[in-house]
Amino acid sequence: MSDKPTTYAPIARRKTYELVAERLRDQIRDRHLTPGDVLPPERELVQTYGVGRSSVREALRMLESQGLIESRGDGALAVANLRNPFDQSLDLLLRVEEATYANLFEVRRILEGEAAALAASRRTGAHLRAMESVVEVMDDALSSEQRFIEADLAFHMAVADASRNPVLVHLMHAIRDLLQRSLSSSFHIPGSPERAVDMHRLILEAVAEKRPEAARQRMQEHVARVERDIVKGGK
Repeated sequence: MSDKPTTYAPIARRKTYELVAERLRDQIRDRHLTPGDVLPPERELVQTYGVGRSSVREALRMLESQGLIESRGDGALAVANLRNPFDQSLDLLLRVEEATYANLFEVRRILEGEAAALAASRRTGAHLRAMESVVEVMDDALSSEQRFIEADLAFHMAVADASRNPVLVHLMHAIRDLLQRSLSSSFHIPGSPERAVDMHRLILEAVAEKRPEAARQRMQEHVARVERDIVKGGK
């Protein structure tokens, strides 16, 4: 008989939304859902899995933060292309206070400013239509936090896509979850959502007119203004 002591690890209890997320993740892994496929609506997932709507919504938020699914700007969610896992390490940096949100905004000014400049040089008609669509959704969703933030995030990702630089797109997806949090914070600051819509229209105008310098400057001004709003709102 072995003299080694027997050790037992406690069995972790799984929350309902984690189980739902795991089921959907399995569907993506097994290629039953492929990049670009639109996920079933919330009510259908509620019926399929026999869980509450809040569990489905939390599961979808988890998968979106992991870059497995993404908003299309119209309330629908689709399977995303595979992204790199840097978002997890960046999130960890903030959690252990090795980095701050001021650092994040510095990176955003650099990254998104250049994305806008490249988009102004390389965009196609399809890119412009995607940006125009989500700006209209933002303007229509000023009273709905979830819809507004989804569209706001979709605009920034659309600008990155229009840069036609896959590395830049990967980097934007790496900060996607952190970006979404900052958008959530700024939404509750009076006047900030309306200013965001106005700035997005100005950025879109510069991209449409193929003015890289103006697009870069306007994006950097927009990011700086959001940072100021959040700093003031936290005081």
